[in-house]
Amino acid sequence: MTYIWELDDWPAMTWNSDILLPLLGRARFAQGAFLSRIQRVGFDLAQEARATVLMEEAIKTSAIEGESLNKRDVRSSVARCLGLSDFGLCSDNRSVDGLVSVLFDATHKYSDPLTCAKLQGWHAALFPTGYSGFYKLTTGDWRGDSPMRIVSGPIGREKVHFEAPPSARLPQEIDVFLSWWQSSEGVLDGLLRAGLAHLYFVVIHPFEDGNGRISRALMDMALAQDEKLGVRYYSMSSQIMADRLSYYRALESASNATDLDVTAWLVWFLSCYQRALDKSDALIRSVLLRSDFWQRHAQTSMNDRQKKVLNRLLDVGEGQFEGGLTTRKYLGLTKVSRATAFREITDLVAKGLLVQNSPKGRSVSYDINWHE
Repeated sequence: MTYIWELDDWPAMTWNSDILLPLLGRARFAQGAFLSRIQRVGFDLAQEARATVLMEEAIKTSAIEGESLNKRDVRSSVARCLGLSDFGLCSDNRSVDGLVSVLFDATHKYSDPLTCAKLQGWHAALFPTGYSGFYKLTTGDWRGDSPMRIVSGPIGREKVHFEAPPSARLPQEIDVFLSWWQSSEGVLDGLLRAGLAHLYFVVIHPFEDGNGRISRALMDMALAQDEKLGVRYYSMSSQIMADRLSYYRALESASNATDLDVTAWLVWFLSCYQRALDKSDALIRSVLLRSDFWQRHAQTSMNDRQKKVLNRLLDVGEGQFEGGLTTRKYLGLTKVSRATAFREITDLVAKGLLVQNSPKGRSVSYDINWHE
């Protein structure tokens, strides 16, 4: 198997402009329309949308690597990072805080120089305990002498999908990457540059762990530089997670190549970018629905338990609370008696905040009255 970094002209990647130009044109059109819509959103809603997308990015970039984050921890970290006292919950998780700070730094400080120190600082932030699961890592530094391979399958029958450059080459590879990063800004199309930066860093794979998360942070940084906007209103990682199998196939195909043509990877990336913009419309719509809901019911009396349950339903979105809200789920969320749960649900229905779903069998469930 030949890896792209073994080719003589690496890292001079090439692509077919005739194939990419139509896709790039559509992506630019979608980008312009999306950013125009964002400008019409008020400050408070923009802040909430910003927090929602940062949450989504943190959760999904970890999920791509098979790691499930506690939504409460992420919400709390995002609140602290953005200074939103009413957005977060009381929770503290150093690993989650580190991830959120990396994602925030990559976009909010997109104009700062990208250096070895920044990359190594990001890595140290991702692994504040010095461990990835039960494995001890060298944090804040490049990986050691052991070969870096991406494998799958049972022990003894592993399949090697990719092997990164040997560690002895890393200082030079990183220097060339950082030089390319600096010289390509404003010269290479920003969307193509974001896709290339992601692939380029994944190929180098300079750390023992966390390379995928850092490569996606670099992708977001490049997109922020292209948009000249330090706020994310769409989540690339969320869309990558939705397309995870094709994502890994596209990366593997581009990394295991007999030439430096990465057109197929850039086609995949531009298509993913457009889908991410489309999906963000749903996220923005959810934020707007949530805001409209509380504006309509600003004067409606309710207790803290009822507010907690309503916020939980609003968080997951219209029709997304699995099985609907039942009396049993209400008491599970609030730790009250069944009689109290039934009484408080009935009160919310009477006040027009909840509506009963279409009955299924003997179960009765409820959802937010989204459209009064």
